Amino acid sequence: MNKTVGKNSIFRNLLFAAPALALLTGVACNRGNVQAAPAMPAPLVTVVRATTQDVPHYLDEIGRNAAFESVTVTPQVGGRIVERHFQDGENLTKGQLLFVIDPRPYKAQVDSAQAALAQAKAALDLARIQFARDAEVIGQKAISQQDYDTKKNAVDVDQAQVDAAEATLETAKLNLDYCYIHSPIDGRAGARLVDVGNVVQANTTSLLSIQRIDPIYAEFTVTEGDLPEVQREMSHGLLRAVVRLPSDAETAARTGRVEFLDNAVQNGSGTVNLRATLTNADHHFWPGQFVNVKLVLSMEKGAVLIPNQATEISQQGPFVYVVKDDDTAELRPIKLGQRQGDNVVVTSGVAANDRVVLAGQMLVRPGGKVRVQGASPDGHATNAGAQAPSSQGGQS
Repeated sequence: MNKTVGKNSIFRNLLFAAPALALLTGVACNRGNVQAAPAMPAPLVTVVRATTQDVPHYLDEIGRNAAFESVTVTPQVGGRIVERHFQDGENLTKGQLLFVIDPRPYKAQVDSAQAALAQAKAALDLARIQFARDAEVIGQKAISQQDYDTKKNAVDVDQAQVDAAEATLETAKLNLDYCYIHSPIDGRAGARLVDVGNVVQANTTSLLSIQRIDPIYAEFTVTEGDLPEVQREMSHGLLRAVVRLPSDAETAARTGRVEFLDNAVQNGSGTVNLRATLTNADHHFWPGQFVNVKLVLSMEKGAVLIPNQATEISQQGPFVYVVKDDDTAELRPIKLGQRQGDNVVVTSGVAANDRVVLAGQMLVRPGGKVRVQGASPDGHATNAGAQAPSSQGGQS
């Protein structure tokens, strides 16, 4: 009986010990596997070489377009509008007929002035004949000196009346011409302000607004702090302004000439007005539009450029990763200059031809190895523009 109990006890102990032994064996195997895990591969990055280029030094401003010429058409004589010869929004040419004011009253004034002139000329002819007759006999004392002087004076008076009648006729003809209202400039018509049938007053009623938009102005301001540099550059020659609509790509910007600098700083804003003139044959710009203006002050020679996407920001400021010849990444603090399209000027921290990490920065560690996408066997990139895992870096 005791032997049987002893054998059962040993059997139960073996049953309980077997799982524990299996667990210890599994832990030991797992420790072996951890120790044998391979090292993480070097992160894959895309690089681009820093370049040098002459770039503009500029002031970034916001401006508005304004018409090169703007005219409000006003009648110079009063009367009823009887004809209209344009459509709202039409492109007009200088001298094009716009409105006709009823010319009949002014035609009658011309006829009356012509008759008055003819009467004055007839009176002058008679006075000259009478004076010539008296001039022949004045030497014979056939008439008194007083009668002679009277006849001579009559000629002068009638001549003056002829001159006055000619002036009246000229005025009447001008008023008749003013009945036919023409465009004073090349430009685009706005909406008409009166319709046919309305009676308008001379020099009072506005009929139409016309604006010339080719060329066109871009008006903007600079601060009084920037004024000395602007004045200095203007003294060397005309400044250039690169102008574009906010919706335009930077490559679509157009260059104009800065020909106007105002003669005073505005009291309230501390700014001074400038104006650039741009060609606008395709009417791309429109009066009143807001525009982005880059006032180019000078050219910076041999500036180092990198893509703006390559820059990162830390608490210490902007930095980039530069891939050295041994394919290790070096963190370089940099100082940034002005943006030039999709690139940015680096004033310190990066030299020309340095390989700068463009994409894949999130997995890069300073001093760690990297794999350059598209690299040749010697470790140099063969396709710097190839896509790599996107990074979250980049300065906007």
